[in-house]
Amino acid sequence: MLKNSKILVCDDDETLCYLLKEQLLEEGYSVDTVYDGSFAIDAIKRKNFDLLLLDLNMHDVQGEDVLKFVKDYNPSMQVVILTAQSEVRSAIECIKMGAYDFITKPYNFDELLLTIDRALEHKELIVKTNLLADQVDKKISTRIIGNSRELQRVISLANKSAMSDSNILIEGETGTGKELMAEYIHKHSSRKDMPFVVINCASLPDQLIESELFGHEKGAFTDAKNTKQGLVEIAHGGTLFLDEIGELSLALQPKLLRFLENGEYRRIGGITNLTSNVRVVGATNRNLLEEADNKNFRRDLLFRLNVITLTIPPLRDRKEDILLLTSHFLETKSPIRAPKHLSPEAEKSLLNYDFPGNIRELEHIIERALIFAENEFIEPVDLNLPTEVPKNMVRKAMAEYTEDNVVLSMDEIEKKYIAKALRINDWDRKETAKQLGISPKTLYTKIKKYAIKQG
Repeated sequence: MLKNSKILVCDDDETLCYLLKEQLLEEGYSVDTVYDGSFAIDAIKRKNFDLLLLDLNMHDVQGEDVLKFVKDYNPSMQVVILTAQSEVRSAIECIKMGAYDFITKPYNFDELLLTIDRALEHKELIVKTNLLADQVDKKISTRIIGNSRELQRVISLANKSAMSDSNILIEGETGTGKELMAEYIHKHSSRKDMPFVVINCASLPDQLIESELFGHEKGAFTDAKNTKQGLVEIAHGGTLFLDEIGELSLALQPKLLRFLENGEYRRIGGITNLTSNVRVVGATNRNLLEEADNKNFRRDLLFRLNVITLTIPPLRDRKEDILLLTSHFLETKSPIRAPKHLSPEAEKSLLNYDFPGNIRELEHIIERALIFAENEFIEPVDLNLPTEVPKNMVRKAMAEYTEDNVVLSMDEIEKKYIAKALRINDWDRKETAKQLGISPKTLYTKIKKYAIKQG
């Protein structure tokens, strides 16, 4: 039960109104009663109720007319119809008009109380969804930043994809902006006025992810004290974004596959098949084809998910966007009205850096520089970029690893040289970084980039 919820009871049976009010007051609700539809409309105009218990047959203004007024005047207000058994058909028509549910008279109070609780939870979710939509509008009111040919190609594909209703898989390294691209697709689709709901598949254990996705019934497990709607239900009509979908366990993948195939799902502990109409957008920094080959990801789920695949290029492959993004972060992250600027040397440093953490790393670098730069212009020292392996060492490695008929790439040479240095130092990273003249953070980044493994 949501505390301090305000309920209006509208029924021409004064005895029933009195009993209902007493019962609901004992449950902790705030309750008003009226005996005709015209009085209900007046009361709703005066007070912001959360829920209306509404009889259909009244002397003056009928229940259907009150319902129409509520849906126009306060759409988030929930309406539960109180009806006689003979009026069930009319009650069903009211649900089509926007009523949450109906209860037949004589009512079972426990059943009525459960319906009230669910209706109030539904109202709360509607409010949260509206707030989320406002946040999304603010967050993606500006375009995706970048003029590079690689990024513009992806944006063009995203615009075409948004017009369809097919599931989408967004690939890209960590920090490239996969969630922003998913939001962009949603905002440019026919579902733009419906919820955009996000879940990170790597952030929760299996049971919690299943509960978040599909919901659970009261008593389904130890802490399930109330029935909970899943995100697939909340996202109905909109877009469900599954971030880091490659981290989803093999136990949950069949359930997601079933949902993708026919929109059906079951809450944990439930026995009823529910349906929801959502567009699913997944994102991953893994190669899911390789994961499928290694039996870590279901191939049928992959094919159901990647009807359309968009690959966001890493920042190092679109260097012309670096300064555009930097200008954006200088403006949005600046704590003062007049943002600082990059010196020519700082611009050169950024353009020469590979950004293994992509746009997210650039954002953090600029945010830190704005804090610590003492002058109007940000200098290279303020950026605090990890240094590269010294060029003289690269030349030495090049001479060592270049044969008469074989020329290795600079990356291959750097990888071999770092691997050799790690072996010489028995994988003492601190000592290895010191000998190479780079920071331990840079060494760690290189080890990850080249997938250098001990032994």
